[in-house]
Amino acid sequence: MKKLIPQFGEARLRLRGDAFTTLARSIIGQQISAKTAQSVWERFLALTTTPGSRIQPQAVLDQPVEAMRAVGLSVRKAEYLRDLAQHFEAGSVHVKQWVQMGDEAIIEELVAIRGIGRWTAEMFLIFHLMRPNVLPLDDPGLLKGISENYFSGEPVSRAEAREVGEAWAPYRSVATWYIWRSLDPLPVQN
Repeated sequence: MKKLIPQFGEARLRLRGDAFTTLARSIIGQQISAKTAQSVWERFLALTTTPGSRIQPQAVLDQPVEAMRAVGLSVRKAEYLRDLAQHFEAGSVHVKQWVQMGDEAIIEELVAIRGIGRWTAEMFLIFHLMRPNVLPLDDPGLLKGISENYFSGEPVSRAEAREVGEAWAPYRSVATWYIWRSLDPLPVQN
């Protein structure tokens, strides 16, 4: 870390968007290129919002799957977005309580939503909730970065990565961000 931090100057994690928008955008962006994801996202927003307004769960529920398909979403992603909206509308996610909840409790709530797995939940904790001590051991970039920065490029196991990450506590999210930057100096726009 001592070598990485000075390389990236004043760059830092920054909060953008509300919880529902952030999670919807994560679902849309899964397993497609960033350029395609941005294009589909823009068409999805045009379908579900008026200019200048934020996307609301009810607006997603009001859209038939066919309309969502017409903007470039697969049937499965349309179903995932509807499930996300239903969870928000029903109050199954406790957005206002997240400040007091532990990371694992939030992850448990999020992975109950179709289309959101542990990795997506951990990215949400890091980039949206700005939780400082998340170590996403399922992230290939983190494992590659630990390999390159700590093991001379030799492959590392999750257990070895966890051991390296212990030294970063209670700021494992921050250290993870620097590890990602060591692989790609341009931060992801969340």
